[in-house]
Amino acid sequence: MRPASLADRFQYAALRTAIAGLGALPWERAAAVGATLGSLGYAPFKVRRDVVERQIAAAFPRWPKGEVLRVAREAYLHLGRVTVETALLSRLPRERVLELVEGVDGWDIIERAVARGRGAILLSAHVGNWELAGAYLVARGLKLDAIARRMNNPLFDAYVTRTRERLGISIVYDKDAVRRTARAVQEGRAVGFLADQGALNMASTWVPFMGRLAKTPRGPAVLALRWDVPVIFGVAMRLPDGRYRIAIEEIPCDRSDDRDADVDRIVARYSAAVERWVRREPEQYFWHHRRWKHQQPGTPPELGDPSASP
Repeated sequence: MRPASLADRFQYAALRTAIAGLGALPWERAAAVGATLGSLGYAPFKVRRDVVERQIAAAFPRWPKGEVLRVAREAYLHLGRVTVETALLSRLPRERVLELVEGVDGWDIIERAVARGRGAILLSAHVGNWELAGAYLVARGLKLDAIARRMNNPLFDAYVTRTRERLGISIVYDKDAVRRTARAVQEGRAVGFLADQGALNMASTWVPFMGRLAKTPRGPAVLALRWDVPVIFGVAMRLPDGRYRIAIEEIPCDRSDDRDADVDRIVARYSAAVERWVRREPEQYFWHHRRWKHQQPGTPPELGDPSASP
């Protein structure tokens, strides 16, 4: 990591001051403040507002403009809530983390994976509250390593890593993912990935997502097949009362003589699972990321990156 700059230190000091203030509030009040801060990103500051609105409109082409704008605004409020909740999670005792989840669908899938003693690949996405999902699993006793990418601000990166580790999550940076994943699954640990964002210099495949092809990492599927461990998908979705409900499902991992085709099939099934939840709760998706930024050569303009539209 590079040394922290003066700007990094200023941003970090502002962050810690804000977290200290929010930490003095009751959980529900702090989340409400987060929603208010998120709404400011939508208006008046318009942080990536064009990107958000264009991507929603492209994903739901039959929606009237009013519905697109409503979901866009709600997505900012949700992101504000999740940001504040994430910042405060490590301050909560285990019992309080468990209380934030109203229930779990599919917990038996986790139990079967643990009983095998061979580890598992856990996949989630930037929908609902992904950080709470990991914290809840650890609070229930699951041994979890989480694959993470370093952030630009080294002070903020170190802070986020410390907060996750205080929750009981072991952080593995992506450059060490292959080596550490092998060790983890052999020790019976679960390895978690957020695999719904494409990036340069990352082994990926293009699979359908919301009506167009999206670049999606292949790594989790490759590792699952290599080490013969299950792929489990889960999300923590916010309920009207502010609590969450977790849904868990196993992604089938068919094996054939064509390993590349097997990997692509797993990635496509994972992407389809994400899409189901985005269509169900579009307000809880992270539309701020340019999901279709990376395109295959020759992609027709009408199926390309909607956020790049003039």
